[in-house]
Amino acid sequence: MYNLDVVIMKKKSNKNYLLSFRKYLCIFILILSAIVSGLVYFINVFPLEYFLVFISLIIIIDLIVISLILSKGHIKNVIGGFLALILIVIMTLGINYGLNTMDFLKSFGFSDYKTESYSVLVLSSSKFKSVSDLKNKTISHLSKDNNEGLSKVVDKIKKKINYKEKIEEDVDSLITSLINEKVDAIVIDDARLDILKEENNEEYNLLKKIGSYSIDVKSEKIGKEVDVTNSSFNIYVSGIDTYGSINKVSRSDVNILITVNPVTKEILLTNIPRDYYVKLHKNGEYDKLTHAGIYGIDESINTLEDLFDTKINYYVKVNFTSLVDIVDSLDGITVNSPYSFVSQDGYSYKKGDNILDGKKALSFARERKSFKEGDRTRGENQQRVLTALINKAMSPKIITNYTNLLTSLKGKFVTNISDEDITKLIKMQLKNNSSWTIKSISVNGTDAMDYVYSYNKTKLYVMKPDYETVNNAKEQIKKVQDKKG
Repeated sequence: MYNLDVVIMKKKSNKNYLLSFRKYLCIFILILSAIVSGLVYFINVFPLEYFLVFISLIIIIDLIVISLILSKGHIKNVIGGFLALILIVIMTLGINYGLNTMDFLKSFGFSDYKTESYSVLVLSSSKFKSVSDLKNKTISHLSKDNNEGLSKVVDKIKKKINYKEKIEEDVDSLITSLINEKVDAIVIDDARLDILKEENNEEYNLLKKIGSYSIDVKSEKIGKEVDVTNSSFNIYVSGIDTYGSINKVSRSDVNILITVNPVTKEILLTNIPRDYYVKLHKNGEYDKLTHAGIYGIDESINTLEDLFDTKINYYVKVNFTSLVDIVDSLDGITVNSPYSFVSQDGYSYKKGDNILDGKKALSFARERKSFKEGDRTRGENQQRVLTALINKAMSPKIITNYTNLLTSLKGKFVTNISDEDITKLIKMQLKNNSSWTIKSISVNGTDAMDYVYSYNKTKLYVMKPDYETVNNAKEQIKKVQDKKG
């Protein structure tokens, strides 16, 4: 009799334990459902009707699963437990997607600063090894007027050592004064130093760097927001010629203007060659478009607005690291090449479709020496890569690479597009599920040699604009902007 009572008590205890477990499981499911619903609400990418359907489905599924778990039938409990496991896995993935999305959306919006890099240079034949060795020596630099970054660097050096200061009018005079040993050292921004390396490697090799400074400078707010779901807008895509920090001020080797009409679902890509001979907005002096990036992305934007007589609302700045990581996170892209060629990096491309990983995509977009048309062909190839990226990002396959893509994008771009504008565009696309028409054009010009503002020592290669192609681009941009649905 005693043993029977023990068995009965154990069965009751087990039954109570299972019932408690099922109750806690139901509470856990409700908590997960609340978290998922909250994340979807705060991310705010679903149209209202989609969100209401989503919430209704969660409630219905929760009620079904909970009723099965708490029912008295063993088979129903097993089915409910199995469905609960599936539901928990799905919601856990949903929470992961949601948190990644919220973190990613924080990347959008105006960046308050840009990073300017400066170097202290001496002759490679000198015995100077560090900035400290320049005590009581003569250091030259450009004027600090209206140059916050240079002013901060000079202040840092002055706090470290005493020295004689000499101001030069331009970069040519600055470098010449050092080579001719009229000064012991110079301070120059890395963007201009890169120009020297590209245009006069012989002089560049006469110099050595003994100090480096990275300075954060307040950015000027540019662009004008619009209703991105009902009004056309322009986005300037700037690809700077560096790896690492995307905030770094540098030359802009990729210059593409994206005109978007969200009503007619049209996108126009206008490529402008890096060496296009344009008037800088800030002073009306002629220079290569790529050099405008030295003075900040705002100068590039203002210069292009002058060229095309249009307003650029937004910008996206990326660099070499950005492209490699984005392409790899998408598991590669398919780019159609009109010709077979081997890049300077040693990668081979065939005529037709090429499946490219990040490094091959970067090499494809940067190559110019393999082509008779040089920069013109490179610009066209950059548009092909951008089109392939857009198409891949809009395909259903993005779901499987979603978190990888967001992780790869984090910290790899700078933009003034707000998270609110991005969510509006996503909402619109989810609601309409429309296909977009993407068209590419380029402006052209004539190869020439001429002086440029940023490096006036000698004539450099430039592309003098063919204003017939510029005017055609103006018309095409306006046509896309003004077209009604």
